[in-house]
Amino acid sequence: MSRIGKKPVELPSGVTATISGQTVEVKGPKGTRSFTATDDVTISVEENAVKVEPRGKSKRARQQWGMSRTQVANLVTGVTQGFKKELEIQGVGYRAQMQGNVLKLNLGYSHDVDFQIPDGVTVTAPKQTEIVVEGIDQQLVGQVAANIREWRAPEPYKGKGIRYKGEYIFRKEGKKK
Repeated sequence: MSRIGKKPVELPSGVTATISGQTVEVKGPKGTRSFTATDDVTISVEENAVKVEPRGKSKRARQQWGMSRTQVANLVTGVTQGFKKELEIQGVGYRAQMQGNVLKLNLGYSHDVDFQIPDGVTVTAPKQTEIVVEGIDQQLVGQVAANIREWRAPEPYKGKGIRYKGEYIFRKEGKKK
């Protein structure tokens, strides 16, 4: 039995969930999100909670059970609180600033990097060395943060680059004479 799958997803006040076929649509104060589950699970709304049950005892049905419940829980979290990733920039002369819908990054290249912000995500640069990515879609927020980090991933010798806030970079010792 899936420990995660057994728990129903509670719907806070102001959040509604509708089911049509295998698609769950969750509406909340921050927006609307939907998820289409596989045919291996049954989804139902009961008393301000969304329940996910497996269809049968197959291995695939049990795998999809916990995953589908987690996806629905992420929908509810997204439309109520939203998701947030914070990035830090370390390095002399490395900085970021927003100009309209474009994030301008100075990362030690001979040119500035212009990162176009996709729809559904808001990016802010409260300081020159901090970037905050926010949105209601957890996957999109994480992917945008990873794409920004990819421009200059932290290197192990001096630790320069873009890192997630609180991320530990394993440092290496340089050459010795």
